[in-house]
Amino acid sequence: MAVKLRLLRMGAKKKPFYRIVAADSRTKRDGKYIELVGTYNPLVNPAELKINEEVALKWLSLGAKPTDTVKSLFTKVGINEKHHLAKAKKADKPAKEAEEKKAAPKKTSTKTETKKTTAKKTTTKKTSTKKESK
Repeated sequence: MAVKLRLLRMGAKKKPFYRIVAADSRTKRDGKYIELVGTYNPLVNPAELKINEEVALKWLSLGAKPTDTVKSLFTKVGINEKHHLAKAKKADKPAKEAEEKKAAPKKTSTKTETKKTTAKKTTTKKTSTKKESK
């Protein structure tokens, strides 16, 4: 299921009011949605924009794709920047962990060494003597 962050139109004729929602990409524009992210009222001056940042970042991290309008609204509020910073931190963590593992000396316990030596079996080869006939 592909999730999109998009606008859901509400309000009367010629007086639009929008909700920013997370919805399945296959549903209608004003159909069912999964979760409400925020609201946008373009009629007041300046335009009123309320977004729940935690919910928006959650959906972006889960892979939801914002529409062009929602993306520009997120940029105005600063959510896109926060999402990119969080993404960069996640990408840096595995690299740092790998460096720490390489830098850390390997520890060997004496118990495992003794077990290995006692577990080894010595094999003896039997040589058979064959009489050669001429």
